[in-house]
Parts: sequence; structure tokens; C-alpha cells
Amino acid sequence: MARAADVGTTPRPVGAGGQAFVVVRLRPGGEVNAFPARCPHRLVPLAEGTVVEGRLQCPYHGWRFGSDGRCVDIPSMGAVGTPPPRADLPMPWAVEERHGWVWLAPVRTTAPCPPRPPAEPVPEAVPAPPVPDGPVFGNLDPSLEHAWHPVALSRELRSGGWLQVRLLGRNWMLRREDADVSAEPPAFGVRERFGVIWLAPAEPADVPLELPEATDRRFVTGWLPPERAPGPAGPMADNFLDVAHFPFVHAATSGAAHETEVPPYDVGYEPGGFTSVQEQWFDNPQDPEVAAGGRPLRQRRRATYVYRAPFQLRLRLDFLDTGAARTILFLLQPEDVDSTRIYTRLLLSSGPGQPLPTPATVAAEVAFEHRVLEEDRELQGVMATAGLPLDMRDELHVGSDRPGIALRRVLCEFATAGRVRSAA
Repeated sequence: MARAADVGTTPRPVGAGGQAFVVVRLRPGGEVNAFPARCPHRLVPLAEGTVVEGRLQCPYHGWRFGSDGRCVDIPSMGAVGTPPPRADLPMPWAVEERHGWVWLAPVRTTAPCPPRPPAEPVPEAVPAPPVPDGPVFGNLDPSLEHAWHPVALSRELRSGGWLQVRLLGRNWMLRREDADVSAEPPAFGVRERFGVIWLAPAEPADVPLELPEATDRRFVTGWLPPERAPGPAGPMADNFLDVAHFPFVHAATSGAAHETEVPPYDVGYEPGGFTSVQEQWFDNPQDPEVAAGGRPLRQRRRATYVYRAPFQLRLRLDFLDTGAARTILFLLQPEDVDSTRIYTRLLLSSGPGQPLPTPATVAAEVAFEHRVLEEDRELQGVMATAGLPLDMRDELHVGSDRPGIALRRVLCEFATAGRVRSAA
């Protein structure tokens, strides 16, 4: 599979018997271990993992696996949580170093050891990581024809101008004449909402997301520049709803390495989506009353996620001790199989009786959120997936995944309804 000298403490992808694996030494100079190519949780390639305290750690949520493939730690479950048996990895039959090479037997073999090769071995090509067995919701799912999609910021299209956009694998030409925006080829509808141009290819069946902060004078707005993610929209929506990845993906920005446990979320299903609420404790050194001794550093925060199919999301953070609030509008444009455009709008309030956030404050918050988004985009670039798995058996879900489970359920219902409309 690989030269023994080339295998160190950085996971290395290899192929054996037509299957994908990673090989790695869990300690410098230690024996070589082989693992399946993907983590069972969110199917992230373990070739992107790291060795931490003699275990292989997944880069997304920090799940750790011992040399025997047993999952020894799921951080979101807390110190007393016990990983379920399905978290253990299905390991290959044997891996061995011999004749300067690493050899791997995916299944049981009668050979007691690898034979001495008569010539220089040729390693097997590394196959693509395995794909889910069940349905996957991708960027070209037929049900997406019946939805409103963001396709541009309003400010990107000037009066008398035109703009080419990509949606569902097709090119569309937007034109603006005064307050009217049209599309070519003709679409069911084009409209503007929240400072965004939306396009519905066919009669929409989705439920629009509301943004009450947009008309609340206590909030000021800041936009991130539109970004493009090298992958489908479904995993990006799942990532936005996910809290357990913060200490690992966002360790350099917003993730506290010591706060890995995720308390239970309340999830309430609604027409077209759901709302998920959680109250959290967090450190708030930005509160001036902390330095003055008026409030403690440790404060309460309520996180409210609102999702509407297919790819409209809103997060509101209410800082319960200060009265401040922060809302993130997160919209996804499925351009092609492997391309998604991202629109992010921040709405900030200092709280009742407080002055509005200054332009400098808004700019700083936008810059910070942009760094967080870049960390997520980097992760999505290595996911190697065609979309979001809808069969619950294709991934392993734990308590912190309740919003993600709700996302899969709603998208499954959305896709099923789309097939019924197409058949009619």
C-alpha cells in the first residue's frame, strides 16, 4: 500500500482490495495502524484527521478512535457519555510492516504474512471514499425546481444592468429596469427580499423564512461578501445548525476547546421547517459591565435556530444578562453539483436603551464572522460528498445532532413532495 518510511503520524490515504483506508502511526515510531476512510458520524474523510494522545481524531467533531477502531471519546456527550457500539470502526483484518512496505488485508486471509515481492511493489490506487447506500439530497435534486432560491444581492444588479447567475446547473440572466427584475430563460417568478434577489424556476412550494429584525430599528445590518463553497448546500446547512464542531473547526476563532459538551436542544417542527432553541452559559468579556464589576463574566445566552426548506436559515443569539442580540441570516444558492454560493447577513443590537452598534463594531463583527465562515468552507472542501444523506442509517447520530436530524427529516419530506408534484 505504501512505503513504511512514508507513513508517520499524519494519516495517509491508501487503497487495498478496491477499498479506501487510511494508515497512520498513533505514536512517533510506533506500529502502523489502518482505519476505514470515513468517520461514521458525518462521513468526514479520516485522512484529514490528526493524532491526539495516541488516538486518531476526526477533524469535524473530535471523535477519537483507538488502535483497535473502538471509539473512545465523543466530546459532545460529555465526560460521562458512552459512545454507542455503532461508533466503532469496522477494521481491516490485518496490517503489517514487512520488506520496507506496509501491507494490508481488508478481509481474512490464510497467508500467515505478506510474501517477499520479487520486484518493486506497485501500490494500489486510492479509490474514492465509500458513498452512502441510501438517498442523498444534492444540489440538482428535482424538488429544488419548486422553491425560491437566492441568486444575487440586490446591490449586485444596478438599474439598466444585467447579471448572469448559476442555479440548479443552469445559467440565468437577470435584468433590472428601475424596480423590476426579470430572468431569462423565463422563471415562475423573480422577487427581492431582505436585500437579496430570489428566483423560483417553477411554482414554489416552500415556506418563506421570516426576518423580524430587518424592520426592527434597534438592529443595524452588516453583509459578508458572498462566498462560494466547493460542495453541495445540504452539508453546509447541516454545518450551520451544528454546535458540536465549534471546539474543533473553530478553535482559532469562536470555539472554546474546554467546552465540548452540548446540552440537549428543543426542536419544534413547523410548516416548511423547524425551530430549535437552547440556552447556554458563556464568557462575555466584551460586556463593559464585567470590567466595572456590574455583571459576572459568566453569562446566559439563548440560541434560536429557524430553518425553512430547502436552504434558508436564521440564528438569533439573545444575551440574556445584557439584553443585546445578534442575528445571522444564512442563505444558500445551489449552483451546480459541487458548487454553492453563500449569503450571510448580520443584524446587531446593543439592547434596550443602548446606542446602536457603531460602524466600527459592525465591521469588526463582519470580519470575525467571515473568518468563521472560511473555517467552515475549508472543511466542506474535504468532505467529498454529493449531498446530505437522508437515510438515518447511513450516518451515526447522537444527542447533539437533533437539529441535523430535523434537517434531514424536513428535506426528505420536501424531496418526496417534489416527486409527487413531478408525477402529477
